[in-house]
Amino acid sequence: MKGIEIARKLNISTSALRHYEAWGLIPEVERAENGYRKYTKVHEVYFRCIRALIAGCGMDFVREVMPLVKEGKKLDVLWKMNRAQVELHLEKETVQKTVDILDLKELSNIPKYRNKNSFTIGEVAEEANVSTSAIRHWEREGLVQPERHQESGFRIYNSSDIRKVLIIRTVQRVAYSLDIVREILQELDKHNITQAKEMALQSLHYLDYRLKEQVRGIAYLHELFEMVSTSEESEGLS
Repeated sequence: MKGIEIARKLNISTSALRHYEAWGLIPEVERAENGYRKYTKVHEVYFRCIRALIAGCGMDFVREVMPLVKEGKKLDVLWKMNRAQVELHLEKETVQKTVDILDLKELSNIPKYRNKNSFTIGEVAEEANVSTSAIRHWEREGLVQPERHQESGFRIYNSSDIRKVLIIRTVQRVAYSLDIVREILQELDKHNITQAKEMALQSLHYLDYRLKEQVRGIAYLHELFEMVSTSEESEGLS
């Protein structure tokens, strides 16, 4: 089977196939006397699985699990897939929290914030599902401006800061640009939540898409495992 044939089926370039091969994501490819690669049906299923997983899990995940598929470590792969789904669900909950908070005029309406006036950076990070280093970076960029304890100098965050961190986190995952984040925060200061909510809803729609693609990726993983198992059985009988 020629690489161009597989590339056309998957609507990708032959150079992409060669990259996947160079990264060790597929079994070794034999060469014909003229030097051309001789792909098999198994290689095609590997490529199909790779493409399916990229959409739902990303390239880093693919580069982590495909070598395990080659080694026949099915359970390791499935547990990593399970972890990816858990992380996606957590992301969905965090973005939904952002949408819900945008609809509230006062965060004190949320029971967990009602009797607490200040939060540590660790508590804010946990609430917003981000790292403390990300929050410090946004502070250096002037996006978050927590107060400081007069004696210790520790940062003191309030519920409005949590709201702002949630919004920054959600918007940046959609828009990437900090300039857009600043623009949206300025609108929030004017009590205009339209842009922020639109971005958050876009993020929710994208997460729904990723969920569907992850499920599709699982189906392709199953097909690949079946193909590899059948191929190994055939080689054992020959």
